[in-house]
Amino acid sequence: MSDATQATGAVFAIVVNGEQRSANVGDTVADLLAALGLEKGRVAIERNLKILPRTDWAETKVAAGDRYEIVQFVGGG
Repeated sequence: MSDATQATGAVFAIVVNGEQRSANVGDTVADLLAALGLEKGRVAIERNLKILPRTDWAETKVAAGDRYEIVQFVGGG
């Protein structure tokens, strides 16, 4: 959560993996991953039906009404 968001407290709704969640104005996709406790190197993200390149996560702002599908990779065999 950014310092500016903490000061204003502006919150809006997004959908992550089919579940409604709240996000803060100014949050990036990287902030969203951190809030979910996910490691950046082990996930793929679809934002509004389009794959979001990992290189864009830190600059892409989460917006009201966004829909995310986040897939986490796990090892096994």
